[in-house]
Amino acid sequence: MSTLTHFDDQGQAHMVDVAAKAASHRTGIAGGRIDMLPATLAIIEAGTAKKGDVLGIARIAGIMAAKKTSDLIPLCHPLALTRVAIEFKVLHGSQSQTCSVLCKATVETVGPTGVEMEALTAVSVALLTIYDMCKAVDRGMVMSDIKLLEKHGGKSGSFINPSTPAHGNT
Repeated sequence: MSTLTHFDDQGQAHMVDVAAKAASHRTGIAGGRIDMLPATLAIIEAGTAKKGDVLGIARIAGIMAAKKTSDLIPLCHPLALTRVAIEFKVLHGSQSQTCSVLCKATVETVGPTGVEMEALTAVSVALLTIYDMCKAVDRGMVMSDIKLLEKHGGKSGSFINPSTPAHGNT
């Protein structure tokens, strides 16, 4: 691992200069999960949550979050995103076991810097939206395992997280 890029020679935080970097197609894929009671998942799947279509709204929230990442993370560059896709996978437990919703965000751009932060932000906000929409029935939901699964493009090439399961989600 190289030195931290967001600090100058005097140790002051700065935005990295990417002007001289070549534009390339870049992809960031992140994942995470939210665990909940079986009854909460049943409400989500039945579409009977009082606030509406939980996963549909969480998908839109994740897309919007990816587009606003540079407004939230101080040293991120604003990027022209070419694609943001949010996928959900439901894991059922038994009556006494926790159920989960897995979230995977794929973000793409063509530019001089990567989209890992946009993918991580998209997953985080999508999961927070699920929590917000369902907290009236389950305040004990737990978000976890938010991580970069893959990144492709740029000078450093590809990275695949060794803890990523074969099915590509968390």
